[in-house]
Amino acid sequence: MKTDKQMGNGLTTRKPRVLIVFYSFSGQTLSLISRLALGLRDQGVEVVMEKLRPVTPLRFPIGTVGATIKKMIVTLFRPRVEIQPLSPAVEDDYDLVIVGGPTWSYNPSGPILAMLDRDGRRILSGKTVLPLISCRGYWRMHWYGLRAKLVKCGARIPNFLVFSHPLAEPWRTVGVFLKLAGKRPERSRFIGRYYKKFGHSKPQMGEALRLGREIGTALQQRTPLASLTLRTDLSTP
Repeated sequence: MKTDKQMGNGLTTRKPRVLIVFYSFSGQTLSLISRLALGLRDQGVEVVMEKLRPVTPLRFPIGTVGATIKKMIVTLFRPRVEIQPLSPAVEDDYDLVIVGGPTWSYNPSGPILAMLDRDGRRILSGKTVLPLISCRGYWRMHWYGLRAKLVKCGARIPNFLVFSHPLAEPWRTVGVFLKLAGKRPERSRFIGRYYKKFGHSKPQMGEALRLGREIGTALQQRTPLASLTLRTDLSTP
């Protein structure tokens, strides 16, 4: 696939290139990343996707109430989840690297932390990095911790994206907990009145597409990413 386009003066200019390194436990981050990538490609950006794969696959849903409670407590201490080696594609030159993943008990997920420990400085040092956070609702501790890790890896962070589940509390927390425990709260006669769907909404997917286009346009026009408004009412209720 050609990545350069011919200019009127006979010179060529390379398409902006974006690497998206991500982990998705329940599929919510994957959905957001896919729409964001589509928006980037709509603006002529070349996108390379790198999905983090745990050495021991993780199960979603977790399956029981007890196991879910244990998981929530353990992840408070930011345990790492060993991942498979990254592909050679991460070594290429990129104009932007997007690091995306879910929040686990207020923290970045285990696979993301493992990647930053093992590969972060090698693939992110000196790079412009845009974090993407998919969360139930409490994202600030995740953001502060992730930013500190990225800075330690030598990354430049001009901005970030946050998408939280668009439901009111306490139903958002109750619904996510039950979903992780293998239940179907959206089908409950009582809870289902307040908890209609797990995860992100269709309007948020539209926002991810729109923001991907905005980022793509900024890369094409060399507009500073720090000048973009990447958080909306839909993304951070």
